[in-house]
Amino acid sequence: MAENWIRLLGPPAIESPGTTPPQPRGRKAWALLAYLALQDDGTGRSRTASLLFPDAADPLGALRWNLSELRRALAGVTVAGDPLRLDLMPPWRCDALEAMDPATGPGTDPRRFTGQLLEGLAFADSPVFDSWLADQRYRLDNVVQSLLYEAALAALASGAAGEAAELATLALERNPFHADCNAVLVKALIAAGEYRKARAHAVQCGNLYRQEMGLPLPAEVRRALFDADPEPDPGTPATAATVRSYLDAGGASLWAGSVDRGLEQLRLAVSLAQHTGNSHLVAESLVTLAGALIHQAGGRGAEVADLLHRALQAEGPDGASRTAAAAYRELGYLSVQRGVPDRAAGWLDKAMQAADGFSDERARILAIQGMLASDTARYDAAVTALTESGQLASGVGNRRQQAFSAALLGRVHLLRGELDLAGAVLDRALALIAEEHWTAFEPFVAGVRGETYLAAGQMEEAAAFIDRSWVMAELAGDHCYMALAAGAEARLFARHGDLAAAEHWIDRGLEPKPWYLWYSARLLDTAAEVAISIKSPRAAGFVERLGELASRSGMREFVVRGQSHRALLGDEAAAEAVPWLAKEIDNPALTAFLAERHPR
Repeated sequence: MAENWIRLLGPPAIESPGTTPPQPRGRKAWALLAYLALQDDGTGRSRTASLLFPDAADPLGALRWNLSELRRALAGVTVAGDPLRLDLMPPWRCDALEAMDPATGPGTDPRRFTGQLLEGLAFADSPVFDSWLADQRYRLDNVVQSLLYEAALAALASGAAGEAAELATLALERNPFHADCNAVLVKALIAAGEYRKARAHAVQCGNLYRQEMGLPLPAEVRRALFDADPEPDPGTPATAATVRSYLDAGGASLWAGSVDRGLEQLRLAVSLAQHTGNSHLVAESLVTLAGALIHQAGGRGAEVADLLHRALQAEGPDGASRTAAAAYRELGYLSVQRGVPDRAAGWLDKAMQAADGFSDERARILAIQGMLASDTARYDAAVTALTESGQLASGVGNRRQQAFSAALLGRVHLLRGELDLAGAVLDRALALIAEEHWTAFEPFVAGVRGETYLAAGQMEEAAAFIDRSWVMAELAGDHCYMALAAGAEARLFARHGDLAAAEHWIDRGLEPKPWYLWYSARLLDTAAEVAISIKSPRAAGFVERLGELASRSGMREFVVRGQSHRALLGDEAAAEAVPWLAKEIDNPALTAFLAERHPR
């Protein structure tokens, strides 16, 4: 069957093979089409009319006319109902929808997703829609960048080094400062035998970072160029027994806190497994090493993603397996932390399918799904996922997973202003951490517990927990927890009225570059609040950074808060957007914050 395409990326157009189909007339018809395409749950007619036709004498009449335009141009496509829905059936397809689809994977060529959403069109006469469009453009750009990166990794894992280099190069054309894409390009060139080109690109990347950002060559690129896998002793037999011995030894070393030794043992397990001819054992070893790098050594970049894609290549595409589920889960976890929620959802869906029958793995996946839902301000879904995760973890006796899920649930309750619930689950998490001697995770839970006390006005308790969070995060050198704790310190001093000290802590928190971008967004939100309150010239810069980060990463509540900051700085369009955007988020604490800040 011939395919009809709705092209929303780049200059918008309707395409049908062999014919010249009618096109929607007018900017607003295209705006309506893009808006309906990207509303998963539909949208109310009155809401849509006020969004797109705010100055029309008859907004609903204008909406009806534009709907008729879409029906004329899209024969066979259903656009109806209240809420309005756009239902595409074969032979119709839409490029923006497919780019956003969590199910989009290795079978989809990301090279065909080019151009900006509704490229060339502007909507200054509909300021709230214009804000929505800017957010979606950032989000789609981030998704396509991630699709190119993931496709490059998958090509590299399958041995297609030339294709991997091409895809990584395309990704770098969008963002030359993407350290992981630079690392993948170096790896691909080395795999293709192009050592001179790999070194030349690393030098070029280092010069770019130094000249434009005052930073050294990213560690990911340096490792891609110079690091080699360790070779086991030639006398060590490459058998399943020896591989499992190294896996067990590595796990024991990591549990005892000897991270470097544990990673070395796991790398040797990978090297031995690759000589056994047992593809499942190779996959298991790669996933184990990747998990250790992520959770014990703070690895988040191309190195661990490459290991996980290689594991999936070794494991094969068919059937449920604990190893495949873990690989998909870790890829989802990386995408959550990198702020690519659409890609994270797809990996986690794959993980849950592969984990059928494995309760312990399902508990882990549900926790990451809850984290994702919380980051994107879908709080009811977050509570459901995290509660089920904790129940499954309890059923299999995994106390660390119980602590992790409870801590994230406590964060949700804190963000929603449900302080009694937050305190109860966070205290439970702290007790489990003490039982497990899991000091590495304590900075997170102590910081969130301190903020719960702060929100309740219990200043001494808040200070004790927040100070502990900072000290433990700094001693561990964990950039994510340092950003979280520094933000909590800033909010603590702001509450005391010491805004100079709050500024100091904001600057300390901005120094590390956390992988988990939600921490960066929360810190920038606090920075904007403090800077606005003292009329600092830095305020506009903080607000701009927050807005772009939140839009790219689908952090809907931070999008709203960013628009609120803009409104206080005099942006009238942002002031109009705040209540419209906030209606989509069920958070009593946000509603109260906005009511106090923008009284009517």
